[in-house]
Amino acid sequence: MANASTKTYFATSIHEIGIVDPVKEADLMDELKAGVFMLSEEDEAGIAWCESQGYLGYTSYASLNDLPMRIPAFAELEKRLVKAANAHARALGFEMGSHKLSMDSYWVNLLDPGAGHSGHIHPNSILSGTFYLDLPEGASAIRFEDPRLPFMMNSPPLRSDVADDEKRFIYFQPEIGQALFWESWLRHEVMVNMADDPRLSISFNLS
Repeated sequence: MANASTKTYFATSIHEIGIVDPVKEADLMDELKAGVFMLSEEDEAGIAWCESQGYLGYTSYASLNDLPMRIPAFAELEKRLVKAANAHARALGFEMGSHKLSMDSYWVNLLDPGAGHSGHIHPNSILSGTFYLDLPEGASAIRFEDPRLPFMMNSPPLRSDVADDEKRFIYFQPEIGQALFWESWLRHEVMVNMADDPRLSISFNLS
């Protein structure tokens, strides 16, 4: 009888990396937090957009595209994120030639208690990600969806004990100072924030 073998192909990568040390670089973290709260109070266009969309909290996604010019701490964070993104792109085996990824869009998120962010992708970008600034106890996880899910027409449900690389959904409970990177076509959502305080993050697209 011939030997049987099973191999796994078409892997989907989610990259975790520390970007800011929340203890050694507390001043930078404080500047970033202060910037988020300042924007959430002064960005009238962003506040109006959130109200019109029923977004519980604040995001600068639809209103501001110049965060690094407004606040030096955002410029420093952008520099670190771009460096990490390009390293990850090389690890993924992307043939980029002389092109290097640059920040295409860069926005803050203040997610109030009881709020979430429904499933979505980030079109027209190569890599996307989120940097985690403040995660109070009970703050929501980010959930990633198996990109093959729409094609699993007759697949039975999975056992609860299957390995992570076999699951249909993966939940990440990130850490403060950490960033996650993923390819922009990967569908994801932020679960309902069960904390008593806002969940603060900074999201971005690179191309």
